[in-house]
Amino acid sequence: MKLITKDFVQSLIPKREDKSYKGDFGRVLLVGGNARMGGAIILSASAAVHSGAGLVTVATHPTNQTALHSHLPEAMFLPMTDHDSLKELVATMDVVVVGPGLGRDEDSLAILEIIYSIIKEDQLLVVDGDAIYLHVTHDLPKAKTTTVFTPHLGEWRTLTGLEPDEENQEGNQNHAERLGATIVLKKDRTEVYSEGEVWQNTAGNPSMATGGMGDTLAGMIAGLLGQLPNKKHAILLAVFLHSYIGDRLAEIQYVTLPSHIIEAIPKTMKELIKGNPVKWV
Repeated sequence: MKLITKDFVQSLIPKREDKSYKGDFGRVLLVGGNARMGGAIILSASAAVHSGAGLVTVATHPTNQTALHSHLPEAMFLPMTDHDSLKELVATMDVVVVGPGLGRDEDSLAILEIIYSIIKEDQLLVVDGDAIYLHVTHDLPKAKTTTVFTPHLGEWRTLTGLEPDEENQEGNQNHAERLGATIVLKKDRTEVYSEGEVWQNTAGNPSMATGGMGDTLAGMIAGLLGQLPNKKHAILLAVFLHSYIGDRLAEIQYVTLPSHIIEAIPKTMKELIKGNPVKWV
């Protein structure tokens, strides 16, 4: 097992070229947030934007449009109930995230079926939250692309049948190979199963045990996948950065909220590039 450390990830953050424009840094679509759980997809989208994604669009329930635009004016909006427009949009994206706050009803299933059937080999797909449940419990078309699953231990049990106290590195790796996907297994020391390798995070703390933390990580993964040419490195950077910020914030506060982590992403990335700590308070 390899360790994801600060020294390792510092070299992964890309330097932006002088003549860059927003199209150079990824077109990211985030799909989720039903009428009850709009906050989940707003957190994911905010994390993608703050991680540096060039163009971010959110397909969510129409009731979430006002909240999305008030919290994140940088993001574009599409009602995920408009299936024809969703089909057209999916085909134009570099990265698609599906699942945060999506729900598990027939409408949610129809949306997931659209994404799985439309997405192409040269795109990237991040499957999170409710989409993991629907993936397991329904007969869906196989997505013809590189897929990243981001389960916590309960969702990993849904994917594999392994109880949380039964999972182990060898078994997890076998299931990752069976699924044909990269696995970001969220736990106290998150593990990444990718390309036959196993990586373990070295950051993270109990102050991060807060609802929405996984939605935030999914958005960070998507935002960095749209920017880094090496997709494994993008995932490892997102995993460490997410927890490293949580550790820094835990030095000055008892509970760390996902929104706190999101706000700190840009300055922390600059800190890691320069190698000099930035002021946090």
